[in-house]
Parts: sequence; C-alpha cells; structure tokens
Amino acid sequence: MSKKLNYTILGFVSGAATGAAIGILFAPDKGRETRDRLSYQLFRYRDMLIDLTDSLRESKDGMPSAAKSEGQRVINDAKNKAEKLLGDVDSLINQITRQKEI
Repeated sequence: MSKKLNYTILGFVSGAATGAAIGILFAPDKGRETRDRLSYQLFRYRDMLIDLTDSLRESKDGMPSAAKSEGQRVINDAKNKAEKLLGDVDSLINQITRQKEI
C-alpha cells in the first residue's frame, strides 16, 4: 500500500510538472496570458495538495495499530513531499507575480 501511495503521489507531481512545462512551451498566447493561466493552475495544484494531505491525515484515524503506524509513516512521507511541492508552487507563484509587476 505504501509503495502504491508513493507512486500515486509521484505520478501526480510528475504529471503536474510535465503538463505545466508542455503548456508553457506550446502556449500560443502572449506571455502575460500564459503567466496568468500558469498561476491559476499552480493555485489549483496547491489546493489539491492541501486537500490530499488533509484527507491523508483524516484517514489514518480508523486503522488498527500495526497498519496505523505504517500508514503514519507513509502519511508523514507524503506530507513532507507535499509541503516541499507547496513551497515550490509558492515560489513559482511569487516569481510569476514579480514578472507581472514588471
């Protein structure tokens, strides 16, 4: 179960990053419009990650003790990865905001 969850999170993060990169490379819009769309998508991904970490925290309460401790480890790993990704998303949003101001 833990490998499956890790692969799911890794797939989500990889898909989001790949989609964003392809979207930027093939964007037919002006730079400002592309940045607006990218910042919107980043906010959506950030919200999705927050929801995912919240649901992981809530789901751990109903498990037996052995599974609960393993689940807690997986949840902590997922939480750490999600928080790192949220930091990266916030950094990208700040960069986009600064570029908009220029």
